[in-house]
Amino acid sequence: MNIGIIGAAGRMGRMLIMAVNATDGAVVAAGSEAPGHADLGIDLGVLAGIDGMGVNLGDDAAALFQASDVVIDFTSPKVTETHAKLAAEHGTAWVIGTTGLEAAQQDAVTNAAKKVAVVQAANFSVGVNLLLGLVETAAKTLPDSFDIEISEMHHRHKVDAPSGTALAMGHAAASGRGVNLDDVSVLSREGITGERRSGDIGFATLRGGDVVGDHTAMFAATGERLELTHKAASREIFANGAVRAAMWTQSQSPGLYSMKDVLGF
Repeated sequence: MNIGIIGAAGRMGRMLIMAVNATDGAVVAAGSEAPGHADLGIDLGVLAGIDGMGVNLGDDAAALFQASDVVIDFTSPKVTETHAKLAAEHGTAWVIGTTGLEAAQQDAVTNAAKKVAVVQAANFSVGVNLLLGLVETAAKTLPDSFDIEISEMHHRHKVDAPSGTALAMGHAAASGRGVNLDDVSVLSREGITGERRSGDIGFATLRGGDVVGDHTAMFAATGERLELTHKAASREIFANGAVRAAMWTQSQSPGLYSMKDVLGF
């Protein structure tokens, strides 16, 4: 498969180049960055610290979609929204790891999925997606007397909070309890908040250093506490999962899919 990588010069982009290069049956067809980027014109293999591959970093996202069977997109919500039209126009499958999308931006993704296969995930790690299933099962199994709190920590450069993975854990917990997360979520606490409201799902966000991603779901009751935790030590797990999803789209009809579909959970 010809795989295009948007944001190819970034930390995740370089990891994706290496992951595609190491995958049988896949080649890096194109890589792009925003116009004016300092690395434009450099060979993608050189950017990733491997042998040159004869494909240089460009700034034309439309050309990238045209040259690719599937595009992997780890960018920003606003940029990802503009790619929805390109994916639909060129009939190019699309793998999205961008988090923090607003309602209109998510609508653009959903509309693109009417014409092409789209895999969207807050986290492409196999372990995290298993964690989401465990969180939903725990929330469904444990009585409502267990309070649910979700904590996450990421590196100092992360711009959205809570993380997309933390929110996905919240949705999993809410699904297990048969409620809507928007109705029960507490995204932050400050000042005199009063007692914790029964049934709430709370979030705590930490930022610092070079932490790749730590996530914990806590189920706390009188006399006992259950904690489900995933800790990522390298972005390689996200890159490998995204490439796996990209390869999976080859035989899929248009639609909006998740990593649960890719992994067969």
